[in-house]
Amino acid sequence: MSGVTGRIHGADGWPVPEAVLTVTDMRGRQICRAVADENGAVSTEPVRPGVHTAVITAAGYQPAARAVQISSSGSGMLGEIALVPVVDAVALPPAGPWTIDPVHSSVIATARHLGISSIKARFAEVSGRLDIAERFEQTSGYAEIKAATIDTGIDMRDTHLRSSDFLDVENYPLISFISNGLSRTGGDTWVMSGELSLHGQRRAVDLALTYGGFGPDPWGGVRAAFHAEATLRRDDFAIDYNAVVRAGVAAIGTTVKIDLDIQVVQGDQLPESA
Repeated sequence: MSGVTGRIHGADGWPVPEAVLTVTDMRGRQICRAVADENGAVSTEPVRPGVHTAVITAAGYQPAARAVQISSSGSGMLGEIALVPVVDAVALPPAGPWTIDPVHSSVIATARHLGISSIKARFAEVSGRLDIAERFEQTSGYAEIKAATIDTGIDMRDTHLRSSDFLDVENYPLISFISNGLSRTGGDTWVMSGELSLHGQRRAVDLALTYGGFGPDPWGGVRAAFHAEATLRRDDFAIDYNAVVRAGVAAIGTTVKIDLDIQVVQGDQLPESA
């Protein structure tokens, strides 16, 4: 037997999965709580009869509150609840294909060195695209990075990083990421879930994504900007080089932080002048 039921969606009619319904009594004390499913449907356990308050919250949306009458059977109906996006949310880019501009994008990997400092490596060649969906959460995308373009500013170190001790670029020339969806975490923040292929291994990876907005560029096109971050463990990708220095400290840390600043241009190819 269900208690308080309803369906939660945005102003555009699309469901808001993971929205949270909290039922409180008239003194503000929580009675029960439930999370909406992928269709926006939410249902609590039976609730004691009377008039209570239902509060609906979701990342990126303004909270909504409704009074709900609970019958003697412990059930009550909210019906359709339309959530309003937060006022300061950045306008989303138009649906359609968007192509990564490698000239105005960067991929930086940061690893600890000797436990006291950091080494930063830039990958000079990144390509790919986003297919922005009408419902932004259904956006898909992919990116490819040429592993041999790693650059720390020191040739000897770069040669070592390209070797079989690390990236083994002769056998694994490409690093790729494929995603089929986004989950909103705030007004302009999302999680992009996907699979990263690196060093012959494929692992599920979540990118913490911040959207910077979109607008016209000087070359007659339209651009959108994103920043993404993730932390990877080297051993998850069979990169197990573990040389230690005399003090017993690992030369290179076991985790690597990835920072991506990506510009995409509207359309399925880049204009020549960009």
